Amino acid sequence: MTTAPSQAYSTNSSLSDLARWLGGRNSVAVITHAKPDGDAIGSTIAAARAINIAAGGSGDGFGGVASKAEVWFAGPMPPWAGAIVQNTRTRPIGADHDPPGLDPDAILVTDTGAWSQLADYRAWLESNADRVAIIDHHLRGDAEIGSRRVIEPSAAAACELVADLCRELLGVRSCAELPREVAEPLYLGLATDTGWFKHSNVTPATLRLAADLLETGLDHERLFETVEQRDRPARMLLLARALASLEYHNDETLALMTLTQKDFVETGASQGDSGGFLDIVRSVASVRVAALLTELGSGDDARTKLSLRSKGGPDMVDVNAVAASLGGGGHAQAAGARMAMPLTEAREKVLGALS
Repeated sequence: MTTAPSQAYSTNSSLSDLARWLGGRNSVAVITHAKPDGDAIGSTIAAARAINIAAGGSGDGFGGVASKAEVWFAGPMPPWAGAIVQNTRTRPIGADHDPPGLDPDAILVTDTGAWSQLADYRAWLESNADRVAIIDHHLRGDAEIGSRRVIEPSAAAACELVADLCRELLGVRSCAELPREVAEPLYLGLATDTGWFKHSNVTPATLRLAADLLETGLDHERLFETVEQRDRPARMLLLARALASLEYHNDETLALMTLTQKDFVETGASQGDSGGFLDIVRSVASVRVAALLTELGSGDDARTKLSLRSKGGPDMVDVNAVAASLGGGGHAQAAGARMAMPLTEAREKVLGALS
């Protein structure tokens, strides 16, 4: 039997086409990857609000009773999520929350297009590919998930693409004319995926969009404080554990940290509390790549999460290629993988791949 070649993970639609398609649907579920970050939350919330406003309702829906579009989130949410989501209709998905018994006319996936990040939705998505549209800025994904795709790896964030979708949905000429409730989550995603505009993925287009979004009157300082200055004491204790595990390899060009399940239990921290740890060790002058291994399970359920970050420049290490060799993916300077093996074994494999 001959196996059909897999589809290329590439664009086959346009944002204006997606806007027209979404505008003609009666109900839309907006989803993203598990354990959503700022770009995932920002892109989904902004898209849902724009769809609802375009349909004649408010960003939150229609009189608080129904929504044309609602967002479904899987996995633990960051502690600041409620301040961004507010009253926009959302549903939890996961081990204790299967996709609801709803049959939306359209499904919009943002900031991912990979089965590995959509495991909680897989059985449901597999039977609905003709109703799925993907907007993503990652290099790798699984094209069969959605029949409509806008994939642009040069975009700094999914929100950079979703901003144009929102503009098309609402019929405005510039993102500076977007409602502030739509502009704010877009700005959040743009800012967090660029490290508040300090990473190498920042382009002139990124900064022009940020300026347009600021024109709407959103409060940049409040967003920064909401997301970046509300750490729990447990996060600092977890950071101490991560730094205590720090190892240098390859002439101090690789910094490797590990976190065990015991570290999380004893500090009272959650998985989301480890975000940003790699940026701290990446500040060491000699370090070109920073890696964090997090133990997710042990024994018969041994699983390890790998997170990688690299510095830019002529000697940049493509950590997306490294992650891909370990079953994951991402961006050239920010990637990761989930490895079905104990932490100690994962450590050796990662060191081998990076060497």
